[in-house]
Amino acid sequence: MITNEHNTSDPWQTYYGPNLGYVQEQYERYMSDPQTVDETFIHLFSLWGAPPSIADLEPTPKVPTERISWDRNLLKKGVDAGKLVWNIRTYGHLAADIDPLGLIPASDTRLLEPEQYNLTKEDLKAFPSSLIWEYAPDDVLTGWDAILRLRQLYTGTIAYEFSHVHEVQERHWLNNQAEAASSSLTSEERASLLERLYEVEQFEEFLHRTFVGQKRFSIEGNDVLVPMLDEMIHAMIDGGAKHILMGMAHRGRLNVLAHVLGKPYNKIFSEFHHSPNKKLIPSEGSTGINYGWTGDVKYHLGAKRLMKEGNELEARITLANNPSHLEFVNPVVEGFARAAQEDRGQPGYPQQDVNKAATVLIHGDAAFPGEGIVAETLNFTKLPGYQNGGTIHIIVNNNLGFTTESKDSRSTHYASDLAKGYEIPIVHVNADDPEACIAAMRLASDYRNRFKKDFVIDLVGYRRYGHNETDDPETTQPLTYQKVKNHQRVSSLYATRLQLEGYLSEDQTEQLKQGVIDRLKAAYDEIKNNETQEAKHQSFAVLVPSEEEKVVTAVPLDKLRKINKGLLQRPEGFNVYPKLQRILERRETALNEGEKVDWGLAETLAFATILADGQPIRISGQDAERATFAHRNLVLHDPTSGATYCPLHILPEAKASFAIHNSPLSEASVLGFEYGYNVYSPETLVIWEAQYGDFSNCAQVLMDQFISAGRTKWTQKSSLVMLLPHGYEGQGPEHSSARLERFLQLAGEDNWTVANLTSASQYFHLLRRQAASTETELARPLVIMSPKSLIRNPRVASSPTDLSTGSFHPVVEQPGLASKPELVERLILCSGKIAVELEEALDQGENKRPEWLHVARVEQLYPFPDIELKGIINRFPQLKEIVWVQEEPKNMGAWRYIEPRIREIAKEGTPIQYNGRPERASTASGYQKVHAYEQQQIISSALRPIIVNTNISMRR
Repeated sequence: MITNEHNTSDPWQTYYGPNLGYVQEQYERYMSDPQTVDETFIHLFSLWGAPPSIADLEPTPKVPTERISWDRNLLKKGVDAGKLVWNIRTYGHLAADIDPLGLIPASDTRLLEPEQYNLTKEDLKAFPSSLIWEYAPDDVLTGWDAILRLRQLYTGTIAYEFSHVHEVQERHWLNNQAEAASSSLTSEERASLLERLYEVEQFEEFLHRTFVGQKRFSIEGNDVLVPMLDEMIHAMIDGGAKHILMGMAHRGRLNVLAHVLGKPYNKIFSEFHHSPNKKLIPSEGSTGINYGWTGDVKYHLGAKRLMKEGNELEARITLANNPSHLEFVNPVVEGFARAAQEDRGQPGYPQQDVNKAATVLIHGDAAFPGEGIVAETLNFTKLPGYQNGGTIHIIVNNNLGFTTESKDSRSTHYASDLAKGYEIPIVHVNADDPEACIAAMRLASDYRNRFKKDFVIDLVGYRRYGHNETDDPETTQPLTYQKVKNHQRVSSLYATRLQLEGYLSEDQTEQLKQGVIDRLKAAYDEIKNNETQEAKHQSFAVLVPSEEEKVVTAVPLDKLRKINKGLLQRPEGFNVYPKLQRILERRETALNEGEKVDWGLAETLAFATILADGQPIRISGQDAERATFAHRNLVLHDPTSGATYCPLHILPEAKASFAIHNSPLSEASVLGFEYGYNVYSPETLVIWEAQYGDFSNCAQVLMDQFISAGRTKWTQKSSLVMLLPHGYEGQGPEHSSARLERFLQLAGEDNWTVANLTSASQYFHLLRRQAASTETELARPLVIMSPKSLIRNPRVASSPTDLSTGSFHPVVEQPGLASKPELVERLILCSGKIAVELEEALDQGENKRPEWLHVARVEQLYPFPDIELKGIINRFPQLKEIVWVQEEPKNMGAWRYIEPRIREIAKEGTPIQYNGRPERASTASGYQKVHAYEQQQIISSALRPIIVNTNISMRR
């Protein structure tokens, strides 16, 4: 060890054994970079040069036995001191002062005590600080000083969890940032921070006093969230971001809208002023508060803000709309960011620049560990198709979930522990220390901009009121709310601190507060003076394409052939899996006269022609590259080299990007991501494909709250396509139904298109029609019950001319029937696979073209094609019955949606019959024989002549 005594003799004679080895190591570092070693060593090496090697010390001096024992003991103490330092870094957060109310139970912190390692103050004082703390500041001289300083850094109002970060470089950087001398705020920054806290607090107070009993989901107790967001936005813009994407639940949203998104006070007050003061049930729901479309409550709405520096646009800030399904906005915002980061103007995969956009997600402490969508979204962080260069997560932690305490809502120590599994750094910070909160955000922002990864801030505060302002929290948390009532607000705490430290006087802090109050009163007076000008209800027209507006989706045959030829080209030296090569080679002649285009080729040609029109495409799903049923194969794999190749990436005609990604095994987060991508990049045709349609169940919240209702609630347009494999083929209840009935139940106000197709050309034209509608007022999501076994059914294949001259038809009539309309007595209406099976049965029967029968396939179920169907019905004067045939159970499928609509257009008195499976609790049978028997019964019953069809057993 180094002594502080001045010795004019050779100092190296006092070093031997492990100590000499340590000095030699320090000298090597000194020669490489003098700044990496302690100043004491720098002085020593500059005076005496290199220490001798052990080999140079001949002969080795004999040391008394007692001295050897003493050295071993000293060495052990050094090792133990190192363990203590490591544990302070790793577990210091357990002793940190991060809980304003003292609600969190005390942890076992013995690992932070020197006594746990049999170390005394004198032991630690005997070591130089640099021996146990490599980058100890100059004013930290001994090991004891080092332990005191490290404990101060790691157990204060900001606490760190970095030990789970496996990347050594990142972990060292994080620890160095935590241990560096913190850059304190300037006087101007402190005054600005206090004023911001007053704005946050007084805004909530003003609403509380002025609009008594109305719910706003106050931010109070975590007021510092707003200045933290300010800090994050400026840091991201400084890092090059032009888009800041934000997602949060309802708590604190009004305050964030006002102060971060710049929504004027008078506009917010007006929304309160004109809303009825009534008891709202459920607690987050209301009607009449908002005007325009069907609307949504104030604290679910998003906003946009353009930040400018002079005439230059600095950044676009977007707060996403979010329903009360708290965390489901997370993947939507991640999709926003990826869309903002990508350049889709060239063929191939889009070019991503993660610096162009940054995301911040604001979570609840009960929701973060409690809602599975959080883990699904965190899983995006390193996935090629979904990563966006890192998200900053803020857990607004008030130690409550509605009325549920933490001990009842999670099994983890911290609300943030979920993030450890993804190696995301975590900082816990006391919401009553604004400067520590700003320091935490600066660290998070620096880390994100440097390493392009996620970061979590656990902002520990409290909730000043109940779940909402009409709720009495003392019925369930009486002791907690006794503390809350007696606890000073953060603005008062910080104002007192600044006064004591001499930054502001009491008069100055009072002036800042009064200025905020005056601005709020002025905004309210403005809307009071205009209260006679009631907000007007704004209706909107549902736009549907007229005959003149229908786009041309046909593509000339010569162009299709040229594109098809390009799709079959391969890079030199690239080998295709032989079995797949034979399948793909069949496509070479598919566009010749007399040949057929199958489902897979029709899809690929649709994609290729859309790209040729200059429109980008993004498609994802658990098996999107090849498709679950291997019909797509748009990413080819060389069986020799493992190289991959996508023919749409080098297609000469392509003028835009084509992104195709196999997704993680997640429906909710992936569908939310694709929806967000499409909303933020409306020019892109975005497609999500479920592995099986049944699995879309797992994404029901996204379908209910965002995709089906986003337009009417939030004026949020989307043209997202959902491909949901559907069809009863005896594969059991989880691989049969895409739950068609649910999409039809959600259909209203022309909110989306629901289709169940039976030909490749119909699919081709519908995809092209959907692409043409993007970025227009006609943009709507598209739900397709996509086929499984039908993919390779020859009856589904189409002639090349169907693609080059046709268009999409909402209703398709069975060819060869109804040659004599006056003889038709039964009209069968159906949709999807059952229609093809009826065609097969007709061709196999003795009477292939019965004059008493006609069949029409309803390819577009919603919007309901009433005009087309009414025209068909009116052609048959002797019609005795209309039969709806489906393979789904009676309480599922389209029957209960379709029946009243058929009755509206049928001639009065015409019987409307049902033919299909009876009502069931499960979607399908798990037994192949039972399935086959039921399917045959449905088909034979539908085709049995009326004269003997007086009691159809399957029509129930």
